[in-house]
Amino acid sequence: MTLDDVRARLREHASPQAALGAQRYFRTGPGEYGEGDVFIGVRVPDIRRVAKEFRALPLDAVAELLRSPVHEERLLALLLLVGAYAKGDGALRGRVFELYMGHTRYVNNWDLVDSSAAGIVGAYLAGGDRSLLDRLAASQSLWERRIAVVATLHFIRRGEFADTLRVAALLLRDRHDLIHKVVGWMLREVGKRDRAAEEAFLRVHCRGMPRTMLRYAVERFPEPLRRAYLRGEPPAPGAG
Repeated sequence: MTLDDVRARLREHASPQAALGAQRYFRTGPGEYGEGDVFIGVRVPDIRRVAKEFRALPLDAVAELLRSPVHEERLLALLLLVGAYAKGDGALRGRVFELYMGHTRYVNNWDLVDSSAAGIVGAYLAGGDRSLLDRLAASQSLWERRIAVVATLHFIRRGEFADTLRVAALLLRDRHDLIHKVVGWMLREVGKRDRAAEEAFLRVHCRGMPRTMLRYAVERFPEPLRRAYLRGEPPAPGAG
């Protein structure tokens, strides 16, 4: 089981036509957020199948895979890390977390963040100090800021919303559309479990939130309530 074996198996599923589509979808053109990223055209279900086959790949080999210029190889590496973290003991989980945090510059597109941040960063921080989220939210790196938000999905799933709401507040003035969307998404996830908690946040912030963030956050609200927030006219507590 070598890196050459992994790469060869991944390329069995590659499609030049799919690669062209992915390059457009993930905005790899000059000046775009994924500028210069390389795709070979492997679908996510196929990447997941390869990850299952090579789940025993040593961490040093996974780290090398994560440093690859090929997007699908980096996604494969992250799926392997999430799997290793989920099944590992405390020592292994610590190594996975440190590897991930030392390689965030390679976790450099939204799908890479979204497939890994909750399962590694959120899971690791769940039992202790979570101030790392605030530092990530203040990062110059778009992707580290996104990691800060998506990591909190781990807490949301446990019924814990304070970290999500705190990080969301830190990112209200972020200029990037990808942050607007992901903050709105996480607020919506809070609302699925506790709409009162989401609405308490929105009543304070809805008038100053980026429009995209607000639209994502209220997407599943009843239509009259959704429109009220979009107009900047939130109802009084208990009126929605």
